[in-house]
Amino acid sequence: LGIHRNMEPLYDIPTPRLVKHRVYDLPLRTSALRTLGGFGNVFAIESMMNELAEACGQDPFEFRLAHLSDARAVDALNQLNRLIDNHKSEFDSDAGIGIGFARYENSAAYCAVAIILKVNHSAEVELQYALCVADVGEVVDGEGVKAQLEGGIIQAASWSLYEQVDYDRDGIISRDWDSYPIITFGNIPKTDIHLIDRPGMPYLGAGEAAAGPTAGAIADAIYDAVGLRVRQMPFNTAAIKAVALQS
Repeated sequence: LGIHRNMEPLYDIPTPRLVKHRVYDLPLRTSALRTLGGFGNVFAIESMMNELAEACGQDPFEFRLAHLSDARAVDALNQLNRLIDNHKSEFDSDAGIGIGFARYENSAAYCAVAIILKVNHSAEVELQYALCVADVGEVVDGEGVKAQLEGGIIQAASWSLYEQVDYDRDGIISRDWDSYPIITFGNIPKTDIHLIDRPGMPYLGAGEAAAGPTAGAIADAIYDAVGLRVRQMPFNTAAIKAVALQS
């Protein structure tokens, strides 16, 4: 249940066709840690938006803005664009930049994320910056909201780059932190999170808003850095090398 969360894009797409597949009687019971289907669906949508922008020869921001009629979504993306410009002098020349955006559940917080990263000679992703603009309605505890968003970005980066459950015919074999790695302090990016405060507007939850946009931004930043479109998570060394061999 919940695999349909954020399946419908916020973008203005004529005659969308949304299909929800449910597979029964699997040998292993699966569930989501957070966001249910939102993480995967936003990742897929945002990856496709980046690919479509490139196919049309358009800037990824301009392409998104051309397909958005929600003024608050437009505001979040424009502010993220300005935030990237403010930090651009700090980025390495060979770093990749990627963006992702969503309104969680199409009814909660708006969140736009930019990820700046490098892919080293060992095909390992090195996160450098995570920039974020979020509209959560009226802000009561700004530092608390920023902490929620920062935590969501870091957890989503861990899902995107490291976390994977392995199994064999007898069941799950990922049973410790060696066989199930997570992100560590050595790859935590610098963060800059800006909130759009809207006094008098309804409060919007922020806890899971950053997850999907972060995954989309990481995938696009990898492509920007090394020209490889990685579509299967985690985006670890093996996945990146596999895509390189197919290219």
